[in-house]
Amino acid sequence: MIRIIDFFAAFLGLLLLWPILLCVAIIGIFDTGSPIFVQIRVGKNKKPFKLIKFRTMVVETKSVASHLANHASITKFGRCLRKTKIDELPQLVNVLKGEMSLVGPRPNLFNQNELIQERDALGVYNVLPGVTGLAQVKNIDMSTPGLLAQTDKEMIDTLTVKNYLKFILMTITGSGSGDAAKPN
Repeated sequence: MIRIIDFFAAFLGLLLLWPILLCVAIIGIFDTGSPIFVQIRVGKNKKPFKLIKFRTMVVETKSVASHLANHASITKFGRCLRKTKIDELPQLVNVLKGEMSLVGPRPNLFNQNELIQERDALGVYNVLPGVTGLAQVKNIDMSTPGLLAQTDKEMIDTLTVKNYLKFILMTITGSGSGDAAKPN
């Protein structure tokens, strides 16, 4: 049931939001020269996939988890995209392709060994990663791997259509900051 909702919500979202996506991409060209950011992430069953986002940091920024990134690397436009969560909208393509769900554990990088170990032990990789989830609305990021894995497991074990819709609504209305670069 959730896959059907994911597909239609992502399709509808892309259909309705394409003018915003186009505007952000054009502004992004002037901001960084490369508005789309693609990064290999850990997917369901630890299968790699290419996560798509709007670029919020300068192109030369080292590929690390957001909480380890240098705050100074974020552009002014990127700060606005992060604050409004518009930088996440291109992930609707990942959802449409079946690589992600709208709700699930945020996909991590393959170099986040401690988080991979914690999530693996709890079976978190048995589900699709998500654009948002319980950890994001509770402001739990990847800097606390044990807590994040436990929160992901709690969400997986209690996920209903009602909770799925609740997490999406909470994200849209501004609950949680998700992963964030630390200020200098």
